Amino acid sequence: MHRIDLLGCPMDVGTMDETVGAIDEALASARFTQHVVVNVAKLVNMRKDPELDASVRECDIINIDGMGVVLGARMLGHDVPERVAGVDLFHELLAMSAQKGYSVFLLGAKDEVVSETARRVQQQYPDLKLAGYHHGYFWDDEEAMVERIRASGAQLLFVAITSPKKENFINKWRDRLGVTFVMGVGGTFDVVAGKVQRAPVWMQKAGLEWFYRVLQEPGRMWKRYLVTNSVFAWLLLREKLKFKRKA
Repeated sequence: MHRIDLLGCPMDVGTMDETVGAIDEALASARFTQHVVVNVAKLVNMRKDPELDASVRECDIINIDGMGVVLGARMLGHDVPERVAGVDLFHELLAMSAQKGYSVFLLGAKDEVVSETARRVQQQYPDLKLAGYHHGYFWDDEEAMVERIRASGAQLLFVAITSPKKENFINKWRDRLGVTFVMGVGGTFDVVAGKVQRAPVWMQKAGLEWFYRVLQEPGRMWKRYLVTNSVFAWLLLREKLKFKRKA
């Protein structure tokens, strides 16, 4: 993998296999790794949220999740082979953990969602060592939650909380979590538990996964995507014109 700068944000370019390999290597050598995925909304929100911006920049691996970011990076001349979607990476890391004996902690979502996620991943990966799981409503005592994760002995922590809360929580407590690898996975537990359906593959590849989300939750999602996608398109156009003037 190699790091690029896109619209002022550092990003690590690589395939899914390369990403999993880098994480496996870090786990084998007990080297702490803070991971994040970046999509259009997060990239835009980082520009007006200094705490989120700092939390993303602190990460050791910054993967490109959104297909919109992949296409935008290619438009500006970067060689990006593929997106590394957070939900797909989550499953790849669970499969690897089951095979190699790494223990996992699941944090986030509603209690019934994280419970169902735990049930389904243990069913799908029978050899997986699940160190524990907990819902995402613990903000009245974050420190107690951190100590619970640490006491579990988990090596990998997946945090399924909305942005920017998950990025800032991870960055704030990274030195006390006791895990070797930590990754924010957003709405992944909702998908795994069957609460939310992923877009068809053709929509994922076309960069229309956001539109599928709007169709499922129009009241909550339409404004978010309209604003962030419009800002992202303007930023890309401005950057492209800047390149042309320099040429």
